Amino acid sequence: MTPDDFFSFAKKHEAEMVDVKFVDLLGSWQHCSFPIDHLDKGTFEDGLGFDGSSIRGWMGIHESDMLMVPDPDTTRLDPFFAKPTISVIADIVDPVSGKEFTRDPRHIAKKAEAHLKKTGVADTCYIGPEPEFFIFDDVRYEQNQHRGYYEINSVEGAWNTARREEPNLGYKPVFKGGYFPVSPVDTFHDLRGEMVYEMRKIGIVVEAHHHEVATAGQSEIDMQFQPLLKMADQFMWYKYICKNVARRNGKTVTFMPKPIFEDNGSGMHSHTSLWKGGKPLFAGDGYAGLSQTGLWAAGGLLKHAPAILAFAAPTTNSYRRLVPGFEAPVNLALSARNRSAAIRIPMYSKSPKSKRLEFRCPDPSCNGYLAWPAMLMAMLDGIQNKIDPGAPLDRDIYEMTHDEMTHMGIKTTPGSLPEALDALEQDHKFLTRGDVFTDDVIQTWIEYKRAKEIDPIRLRPHPHEFYLYYDN
Repeated sequence: MTPDDFFSFAKKHEAEMVDVKFVDLLGSWQHCSFPIDHLDKGTFEDGLGFDGSSIRGWMGIHESDMLMVPDPDTTRLDPFFAKPTISVIADIVDPVSGKEFTRDPRHIAKKAEAHLKKTGVADTCYIGPEPEFFIFDDVRYEQNQHRGYYEINSVEGAWNTARREEPNLGYKPVFKGGYFPVSPVDTFHDLRGEMVYEMRKIGIVVEAHHHEVATAGQSEIDMQFQPLLKMADQFMWYKYICKNVARRNGKTVTFMPKPIFEDNGSGMHSHTSLWKGGKPLFAGDGYAGLSQTGLWAAGGLLKHAPAILAFAAPTTNSYRRLVPGFEAPVNLALSARNRSAAIRIPMYSKSPKSKRLEFRCPDPSCNGYLAWPAMLMAMLDGIQNKIDPGAPLDRDIYEMTHDEMTHMGIKTTPGSLPEALDALEQDHKFLTRGDVFTDDVIQTWIEYKRAKEIDPIRLRPHPHEFYLYYDN
């Protein structure tokens, strides 16, 4: 779409306002709205000014002036404003150098795609994520010097079988019993459907939606695979739509990986494949129908998984989900069908076009503009350095002893965000090839996470510590 097309689109929908959105370092959309007549064709080159010092992980107050430059290809009609409003995603530019801002996550995703083509290995990296999320009726939380608590509630919550609902009709999905039930147990079919219809209106191709394993409204909406940058843009729309549709129905959505104790967390299994000249590169006659290229790509993902997870499972809460011995895929191994392995090879179809790697460790709290480029860079490293993924894990992991796991050389994912950040600090050269991730971005990410998330969690007493230690 050209700038002229943008203004024609706005005229067609009788829109007098444009909402310019961009993503901060951690993966949240920020926005500012302008009357449509405030923009002209030059805006798509010159940009619009804003204060970059107020954006998480960006500039200091002494160098705060930044420009957001709208990308006309991202033009959509925003579904959540009272009057017709055109939405467009912006890239961030430094007004002094005139260059794209290196800490802009969307810029990193664009560089990753360009680097892929430059290597000659492939020309397209496809991403197909499976984001999971919870739909709650109520959430309350507080933390201060004398009190710290959270409380969530859902009409579907298994804990509400005895609640006075006048009448309580039952039909609550039990803990770990929410996968695929029909109504009346699944009470959120129409709400998820409303989310899907809004996604389809802006061009997102949805493959399926369903209730997920956990109680209390855990859900999943699957998008059809797309090139990396396009999917990262769509993932921002996905979160935006889910949250706003829930809100207008008196509900709240969270992409927090582990909001419920003793039930399944929310992951985001990310399917990925490389193509060149319109042909898939991962299909072959190797293990699970993979090509040698696909196996090497898996080797790169497994080798660098601890560092990747600093971006792909980026919160302290992520590691409440990634716990050995429970439902999470913490074992750094390859498997055709074993869902406890970090990489699964889906076997639903024999078509070469469907052959892909399913990296199961990421969760939806991540920034797709960072997590998926990190995965791509790891796969490229695996291919270019012919990294062996090791023996596949086709046994039930829960029947294996620790010695058997050690003998097979199977390692596990980091046990905490500090461990993942340490891994990133020690292993990030693969990310900086082609200047895709800069040292500045990596160090800024590590420092922000340590100072703004890890240290605050360390400093606060946990409610369960009172249960464990108060009467010692």
